[in-house]
Amino acid sequence: MNEDLLPTFQKLFEVVHELREKCPWDQVQTKESLRHLTIEEVYEMGDAILQDDWQELKKELGDILLHVLFYARIGEEQGHFSTTEMIQSLTDKLIRRHPHIYGDLKADTAEEVTRNWEQIKMLEKKDDKKKSVLSGVPQGMPALIKAQRMQEKVASVGFDWEAPEQVWLKVQEELEELKAEAVKHEATGQNHERRLQRSEPPFLAGELCSIHESESRRRAGTYQSQIQKSL
Repeated sequence: MNEDLLPTFQKLFEVVHELREKCPWDQVQTKESLRHLTIEEVYEMGDAILQDDWQELKKELGDILLHVLFYARIGEEQGHFSTTEMIQSLTDKLIRRHPHIYGDLKADTAEEVTRNWEQIKMLEKKDDKKKSVLSGVPQGMPALIKAQRMQEKVASVGFDWEAPEQVWLKVQEELEELKAEAVKHEATGQNHERRLQRSEPPFLAGELCSIHESESRRRAGTYQSQIQKSL
């Protein structure tokens, strides 16, 4: 281990606590007031990754670490958990969900590791009323990304399309249905809002993103950059 790591982290920990005690801005922050700032920092980190900017990534990772420690400080103040408990909980989870490293289970591929992870996660939630393979997908996640994550999770437990061509055919089918409903709405003036708000197309788009993950994200980032340059 890097011998500078522990004292460096300790210093950061102390600075975060001191700012919370003495800085007027830090003093008034809550988990709710920090939430949108945290989301912004994560997107900035994502930009650094897409731009392959390692120095910017270092900066953004530091900002996210600050937010982690800030939330932990608030949690400790309110008697919910300490930073030590947060770190210990994460360490325990990583060991528990990697039985192929810390136990006797065999897993030779990334796919097997992912499948085991989801199965262990389900066992951990056996007493939870929301025990579902999809329960870990955040409700506030952007729709397309949420659809992609949902598809990835159900695929990890064996629910998946056999071939990408099947997804494309289903997309075309759903779009034709939406088009027919829209035409019907224009012709009759009747409200077919329920049908027009169907969730299948974005969910299927998420599936296509899962199939072509790296390329789809790269293209999306490139397209967004082109838009920004033209404005």
